[in-house]
Amino acid sequence: MKVLMFGWEFPPHIAGGLGTACYGMVKGLAHHNVDVLFVMPSASGDEDNSVARIINASDVEAADIACDHKEFLGKVNFLRIGSNMVPYVDPRQFSEMVEKQQISQVEEFKVNFKQKYKFSGKYGANLMEEVARYALVGGTIALQNEFDVIHAHDWLTYLAGIAAKRLTGKPLVIHVHATEYDRSGENVNTEVYRLEKMGMEAADKIIAVSNLTRNTVIKKYGISPDKVVTVHNAVDFSGRDNIEITRGVPEKVVTFLGRITFQKGPEYFIEAAYKVLQRCNDVRFVMAGSGDLLNRSIRRVAKLGIADKFHFTGFLRGADVQKMFAYSDVYVMPSVSEPFGISPLEAMRTGVPSIISKQSGVAEVLHHSIKVDFWDIDAMADAIYALLKYPALSQMTSRCGLDEVNALKWNNAAQKVKDVYLSTLK
Repeated sequence: MKVLMFGWEFPPHIAGGLGTACYGMVKGLAHHNVDVLFVMPSASGDEDNSVARIINASDVEAADIACDHKEFLGKVNFLRIGSNMVPYVDPRQFSEMVEKQQISQVEEFKVNFKQKYKFSGKYGANLMEEVARYALVGGTIALQNEFDVIHAHDWLTYLAGIAAKRLTGKPLVIHVHATEYDRSGENVNTEVYRLEKMGMEAADKIIAVSNLTRNTVIKKYGISPDKVVTVHNAVDFSGRDNIEITRGVPEKVVTFLGRITFQKGPEYFIEAAYKVLQRCNDVRFVMAGSGDLLNRSIRRVAKLGIADKFHFTGFLRGADVQKMFAYSDVYVMPSVSEPFGISPLEAMRTGVPSIISKQSGVAEVLHHSIKVDFWDIDAMADAIYALLKYPALSQMTSRCGLDEVNALKWNNAAQKVKDVYLSTLK
């Protein structure tokens, strides 16, 4: 079986858990004799080509195929994504504006037809432009290659998956690692929501990373339950043994590692840290990551007067992440909304007892981590204190947690994904 897979990032160049999950899944699929053509916007050449053939979208000419632009656009049926929020415009004016915009976009596409587009592959200001162009290039790639199934990861690649399906007629599987409701709460970006819903409606099957996410897809996007399958993530442990570190501080270390954004709950971690430090002083707290709440978090730590016991490392990747886990005595994931959450698995694999929010998908598969509501900073502080001060609890949680995560293999998750592929071919 051969799969055309659209992603946005792939190790070693990642910005979060999406690229890591894609890599683990691709390795697992290779174990089950599934060949993957993995398309990404901007490849650097140092990606692992032993588990998949990496296709760099920046090297592909848009619509380098035997058809003209009218035929291509007629099949794809969409161009650049524009905002649907236009203030002070009545319906008639809006319709005229959209018509003019479509005409101009067709003319622009004619100029760029059979030209390459250099993608940044980042999450910058022109992200929507890149998403749309990635779809056009994705359609071209689909026509250039042989495959059985299309697999698109998260909303950034859904349009590319749709284009590939429309041009080839092959079944489309989309993978929901997070939804706009996870990222933004109820204040959703309507454009992103529209793209997510479009992808879900066009897909033959939808894979959700947790039952929590599956329920969101069904209830918030109006998708039939029969179409949505849960496949929990796993974690890749290869090359992570025998990490040697030298600790420069005598105190215990409690770590938060993730994007410093509302979704990840960093401010609850800070408040819990303050409460713990009122009861014991032989502990240091570390916040590893970056994000839009970083400066506010730094100010809050300073205002609470705990800056001498609280450290910000900035964004970590690769070996530095594993070293951070090795330094840690307790790991905390206080996410407000977490579709899955791979980081606790990585921490527990290093032998670090973990505290996770009940509002996370990974809580469905972990039984030897301590679970608290993200907003309950008293319970979070109590759990941290208990793991620091009661060695028997810490050792039991560490030992049982290690056994538990060792059973969560990407090979097992990949077999379930392959079964989803096969169900679309019947």
